[in-house]
Amino acid sequence: MTLRGGLDLGGTKIEAIVVDDANEIRGQSRVPTPTEGGPAAVVRELAAAMRAAASSAGTEISALAGVGVGAPGEVDAAAGTLARAGNLPDWEAVYPLAAELSGDLGIPVRIGNDVRVAVEAERVLGAGRTYRSFLGVWWGTGVGGALVLDGKLWLGRGSAGELGHVVVKLGGRRCPCGRRGCLEAYAGRAAMERTARKAEDAGTKTKLFKIMEKRQRERLTSGVWAVALEEEDKLARNLIDEAVEALGAGVGSVQNMVDVDAVVVGGGLGTRLGAPYVERIADAAQPHLFVDDRPPAFVLTELGDNGGGLGAALLVSG
Repeated sequence: MTLRGGLDLGGTKIEAIVVDDANEIRGQSRVPTPTEGGPAAVVRELAAAMRAAASSAGTEISALAGVGVGAPGEVDAAAGTLARAGNLPDWEAVYPLAAELSGDLGIPVRIGNDVRVAVEAERVLGAGRTYRSFLGVWWGTGVGGALVLDGKLWLGRGSAGELGHVVVKLGGRRCPCGRRGCLEAYAGRAAMERTARKAEDAGTKTKLFKIMEKRQRERLTSGVWAVALEEEDKLARNLIDEAVEALGAGVGSVQNMVDVDAVVVGGGLGTRLGAPYVERIADAAQPHLFVDDRPPAFVLTELGDNGGGLGAALLVSG
């Protein structure tokens, strides 16, 4: 039996899993993503999470055939480097992630874009396996996207699928990427947190940050947003409503161009808020569809929080 490791590097957490030949999870762990210390600090936590997952699986790191990493930002899979990871601490320049992590763990490491590997896992093992074409919408710290066309992940020239940077409002809100009006500026959790802080500083009442402190979080995680919605916090509701409308506009525009069979929604917020919000995104997209009498199916991820790790582990078997 061959065991492989998978690491899902997110803006707020790192998920690590160990899988067998049948892609069954044998062990897993989760640690917070560092908020400071730059790439070196992130690599240390990636290594720690992977060791903990191996221990959970009852094995040693040295027994793994390799480890795959799904990472946000500009990934060069061949070189094993990551750059422009705006939702990670001080990670703008090109950094040899694969080499550094491989040196720490002592086994081969391959890297891929976090959303692409999660969507590939949905294509092979999850909600996308019955569709020839679909758009993956990963609603989390940022807004990620990936396209499956004719049964294959479409890479373009290397940067296809950047749904979060589809413009939904000309001259609009500043995005973490530095541009204005991007979908991510309205629906990415990190951008929503900045908007919420500005609103609170301007005198708007909200429970968001009290909930964050009560749950001992450093950021407005998906869980914090979910609780705020349950407690009918007006600011949280308004920002989530705005995010849904922006997602609808972005997804509708992409659908008009590529005409896929389905839209698979995942990511931290997408998974946490679940099927009711998938339906809301579908409703928000409907007015933007040119062929509005034949919309794509909108479905929730089947793999949930494990999708990123499973997709990363698939990099090792590829």
